[in-house]
Amino acid sequence: APAAPAEPTVTVKIAHAGPLTVKTPHLGKDDENGVALAVAQANDQKIKIDGKLVKFELQSEDDQGDPKVGTTVAQKLVDAKVVAVIGHLNSGVSIPASEIYSKAGIPMISGSATNPTLTERNLKGVFRTVGRDDQQGPALATYIATELKAKKVALIDDKTAYGEGLRAEVEKKLKADKIAVVDKATTTDTDTDFKAVLTKLKAKNPDVIFHGGMDQTGGPMIKQARELGIKAVFVFGDGACTDEMGKLAGAAAEGLVCSQAGLPREAASPEFTKAFTAKFG
Repeated sequence: APAAPAEPTVTVKIAHAGPLTVKTPHLGKDDENGVALAVAQANDQKIKIDGKLVKFELQSEDDQGDPKVGTTVAQKLVDAKVVAVIGHLNSGVSIPASEIYSKAGIPMISGSATNPTLTERNLKGVFRTVGRDDQQGPALATYIATELKAKKVALIDDKTAYGEGLRAEVEKKLKADKIAVVDKATTTDTDTDFKAVLTKLKAKNPDVIFHGGMDQTGGPMIKQARELGIKAVFVFGDGACTDEMGKLAGAAAEGLVCSQAGLPREAASPEFTKAFTAKFG
């Protein structure tokens, strides 16, 4: 007997974009795995459009956490005619990439880009599912003032849209609360040696040092600070509130303070946790 005709299908490409090889690949891979799980679950539902079975495909791209690479990736995804982009991870990449997606009419949803600028430009189809730095920064500053009871605070940022933006929000609130900002310093998101900056800050004897940056710089920074004998409490934003901090900083990570801009992973549903663990460990 002749074989039954194949069911008509339509392919829908869903994109993920984030750092997969450098800077914070552990975070980028977590995001990619989450999108892959969602795509697999959508395919399991056997969704139909106009009588055709929808086959969802994931196209994942590595933006290296770099704005220039990110815009190249964005154009590549536009050319591939993806229907939506989950990403990018970093604010500094998400902001320029979002302009390319918006012009192409492709929605993007970032689960981690916290800089307010991302959604303040009236660009259609640009979304985030996480709190903003103008919420996170004041909350951190209030904690520094009321819980840590700091009198003198030093500030460091990594010159990225995320780190610099979050530092500015923390600083604004500290000054409003009459907490002395005794020094400010800048690094980059690729630096590995922070001893010169930290030695300069040590002379100001701050109670708290706030760092606007990710875990790949925050971990080595706090470790080097302890080696220099700096006793100040270190405070970080969500970019350094990761398991990786413990690996990078070792024992120096004990006692650090960090914020989460979204829900903690403990808030995940049992169904999601079981499915994710089964697929990715």
